Amino acid sequence: MRETFTKKFWLLMIALLTTVVLAACSGGDDDSSEGGESDEGESTSGDEGAEITAWAWDPNFNIGALELALEHYDNEDFNMEIIENAQDDIVQKLNTGLSSGTMQGMPNIVLIEDQRAQSFLQSYPDAFYPIGDYFNPDDFAEYKLAPTSLDGKQYGLPFDTGVTGLFYRTDYLEEAGYTHEDLVDITWTKYIEIAKDVKEKTGHAMLSLDPNDLGILRVMMQTTGTWYTDEEGTIQIEGNEPLKMALENYKALMDSGVVKLNSDWSQYLEAFNSGDVATVPAGNWIAASIEAEESQSGLWKVAPTPRLDMEGAANASNQGGSSWYVLNIDGKEAAAEFLGGTFGSNVDFYQDLVTEIGAIGTYKPASEGDAYQFENEFFNNQQVVYEFSQWMEEIPQVDYGMNTYGIEDILSAEIQQYLDGKSIEDVLADTQTQAENQFK
Repeated sequence: MRETFTKKFWLLMIALLTTVVLAACSGGDDDSSEGGESDEGESTSGDEGAEITAWAWDPNFNIGALELALEHYDNEDFNMEIIENAQDDIVQKLNTGLSSGTMQGMPNIVLIEDQRAQSFLQSYPDAFYPIGDYFNPDDFAEYKLAPTSLDGKQYGLPFDTGVTGLFYRTDYLEEAGYTHEDLVDITWTKYIEIAKDVKEKTGHAMLSLDPNDLGILRVMMQTTGTWYTDEEGTIQIEGNEPLKMALENYKALMDSGVVKLNSDWSQYLEAFNSGDVATVPAGNWIAASIEAEESQSGLWKVAPTPRLDMEGAANASNQGGSSWYVLNIDGKEAAAEFLGGTFGSNVDFYQDLVTEIGAIGTYKPASEGDAYQFENEFFNNQQVVYEFSQWMEEIPQVDYGMNTYGIEDILSAEIQQYLDGKSIEDVLADTQTQAENQFK
């Protein structure tokens, strides 16, 4: 008994001595402890002064937004290196790095397109840091929350909106006998009817489409809150009524002679900059390209997006958009605090984001700022940014799932057969079968 007591006594003394030595070595700097409290009671992240890296594409838009956010972030100890990568390169590097399991070479902050986000979150759930506590998700457009969250946790901070509108040439529509009110809250069926009339009376095509790009189908479907998969990720092509109606409208457009075909981005821009087409149904981001043709100032306006002719459909949709994510590596708290303090809460930052970068965020409180009330002379003094911010809040929410682009690769080939005479039922059934076989 005495020997056992002696051993326990000396073990206790060694433990106490170790504690004292460690405390002395710390220099009394309590603020450096991760998640601890400072002397003033303020919480600290534990990685202040950390060198943070961020990956994004497009130097004039996304990277410009990051640089502007840095100017608005009041933390002298925060440093961030912004590394430009093409979007496809980011996708490849993330997949390669995250699949290796090492996280070596990964950035702290990365921009991911909303329609790709679930493929990363579901494939590598432990690789991302939940950041819902660093901002209020309810302050953002509801449709952005499903693709940026997983299992009740918010992983993405919503960034720009791809809210769509129907840009149109006022002179062409007036020549055909139509006013702005005639384009408000219409269906795609009505749009096609107007398109035929405009083509007959003015000689101008109504819009330009790339037959290999199915973006217009996504715009149509989201007006009903429907996608290629359901909320559980189950593929729903066969029996998908909104998709069926979207395809029927797409074929009606192609068959009616109102479409000017294009094969690439430059031809798409040329179609409206040259005055060949009367409308551009697209995301708000196309506004800058339309305004690039200064000779057309005052000839354009924007109406709400046409909807599918189904009960509950909205005259609001989305095309594009991305969000910010934080990797679960050292520096994650500092990275999340930066995002929360800028993109997540700063109204003044969002005013500059609109005026200096031309980006419309999905942060709802920003819409009451002065920059959003700007009357744009190019668009007949319309408050275009404010209009988009209002339509943004009406966009039906959908979960894009993991395989949007993979399913579209299959569907694209089937659509060509549909245009050549294959029945819509067979197109949907065959697409369903192929998608199920490929994405088991």
